[in-house]
Amino acid sequence: MSSWARPQLVSRARVPARCYSSAATSSQSTAATPAAVRSFDNQHKLPRLPIPSLAETAARYKKSLLPILNASELARAEKAVDEFVRPGGLGETLQGRLQEMDRTEKNSWLETIWLNKGYLEWREPSMINVNWWAQFKDSPQFNLDNAPARGVISDVQIQRAANYASSLLSFNDLVNSQTLPAEYQRTTPLCMNQYKNQFGAYRVAELPRDRIVTTWPATANYITVMMRDQIFKVPVSGPQGERVSLKAIEQQLRNVVEAVNNTPVQEQQAAIGVLTSENRDTWAKARQTLLGLSPLNHASLASIDQSLFMICLDDYSSDRDIDVSHHNIFHAGNAHNRWFDKSMQFIFENNGRAGINGEHTPADAVIPGRILDELVKNEKNADPVHPTHAQLGGIEAVKFVINDEIKETIKQAEVNAKKMIDNVDSCLIHFNEYGSNFLKSVKCSPDAYVQMVLQLAYYRHYGTWTPTYESASTRLFLGGRTETVRSCSVDSVAFVKGFDSKTADTTEKQRLLQKAIQTHLEYMMAASAGKGVDRHLLGLRSMMQTPEEQKSALIFQDPSYIQSMYFRLSSSNMSPGDSFWGGFGPVVPEGYGINYAIGKENIKFSISSLRTCKETNSKEFRETIMGALRDMKKTLA
Repeated sequence: MSSWARPQLVSRARVPARCYSSAATSSQSTAATPAAVRSFDNQHKLPRLPIPSLAETAARYKKSLLPILNASELARAEKAVDEFVRPGGLGETLQGRLQEMDRTEKNSWLETIWLNKGYLEWREPSMINVNWWAQFKDSPQFNLDNAPARGVISDVQIQRAANYASSLLSFNDLVNSQTLPAEYQRTTPLCMNQYKNQFGAYRVAELPRDRIVTTWPATANYITVMMRDQIFKVPVSGPQGERVSLKAIEQQLRNVVEAVNNTPVQEQQAAIGVLTSENRDTWAKARQTLLGLSPLNHASLASIDQSLFMICLDDYSSDRDIDVSHHNIFHAGNAHNRWFDKSMQFIFENNGRAGINGEHTPADAVIPGRILDELVKNEKNADPVHPTHAQLGGIEAVKFVINDEIKETIKQAEVNAKKMIDNVDSCLIHFNEYGSNFLKSVKCSPDAYVQMVLQLAYYRHYGTWTPTYESASTRLFLGGRTETVRSCSVDSVAFVKGFDSKTADTTEKQRLLQKAIQTHLEYMMAASAGKGVDRHLLGLRSMMQTPEEQKSALIFQDPSYIQSMYFRLSSSNMSPGDSFWGGFGPVVPEGYGINYAIGKENIKFSISSLRTCKETNSKEFRETIMGALRDMKKTLA
């Protein structure tokens, strides 16, 4: 399972860190060993993330430039790299500073750099540019063709929301008590720290950069619930954390519905949540204004921020067609009834459909992915083992004191959100003709194979190739997050050119594919071992202290540095996709954000792009991907 992918910020160009974050790669197993080890007992055994040698990074970086530069560009770039890493050069100075920083950081030399450069300094709106979405599979009991009328909150909706809330509380109990079994890649332990960063986590819009707040153990006894933009603090366990029955949680949700329905429209709160969809500077200023208006606003923001998670009850159903309905999970169509700064907000439509919108900063996708699998697995068995009769506190409306300035900011946020949402072109593929069973039978790595599908599709669609991002997990190391796999290689280019060549026979096409797959797997292994290019270069770049150093660092001044990270294809693997599927936005204006999930007999994709770019079209590219899937199978069958 891999992340919702976002490469790191590299310049003022729109290349953020993320998407759906990255989790474990498809080659990793996160199953616990039979003799279950407590959640965090292995943390002290984990090695620290290595700092690659300058020579290692230089060699791998130059190799990654080969397919995207012409001869003169390559010569210039190689000269800049060699000057940077020469003995006594600037690279050695920056490497020394990075090594010194590693000695002072708690977990990793990369941890603070990555949070700041990858996420918190990014000022574009999080809704499309950072957050990820996932839609759960439907229950057979749903009558999707006869959805309730708009304005109605249905029983099936309340029941599913309460069910998931109870399962989430159970998962949080496991994390708090350290009884969630430790995870392994085969017999090697994986870092479990990110499980501490989901419940009760939130992002705070501030100047000049945001802040992420995580709490462990997360002991709040309440969640927040939104309905028609009204926000409620809703106790879901007793004062001492006592668990209660599903029916008790259902009743709390019904109390919210009753409270909203009984509040005249003119007395309802303004849609404060829409502000979380805004430019981060705009939202930071508005948040400060709110805090300055009244102590009540301090308490209200704290109630939202510190809640375990959020539930959004939508009094409508988006569409029977999942190609349309996932947009409601992605952005709600208008950014209403959402709070995009919560690490997890669960969305329930009145036909029973459900999904999650997640803020990517605190964790990579394998972590919430594990949680989501548990929700679906326990859908019929979500009651706690020993529910108590603890008296739950009453629900409380979260109210704000606002002024004309805030009203105007909300109004403008609605306009900006609509413009941003209308610009997103997102569609899905649920391809049922083959999956990992077939690919393994012909001795192809499923993940590397799909990466080559994307390379072939892009080549067919545009007549060229492009720098491509795939995320690899570095959870083998303490505090490990992700590293970039640069999927576009000399061998992937040879494959896409040869595959459609009139002179290449089936045997030659198979040879080219296997060579490209092998090269991809070698890069994936290096990246997972902390030996990729992108994070090390980011770390070195972050160590520069003066304008003179920045000017003399020709490796970063050369156009090839940005060019090699301008990922028109940004991808992540969230296999197997049996319980849910998801996606994220593109990371450059001319690019595609592609999430995929490889099941045993199917492959799912989400494809996003921006309508303002005349060169991209998600639905047309979808057809090209499906053509590549079918044609490549013929070569292997």
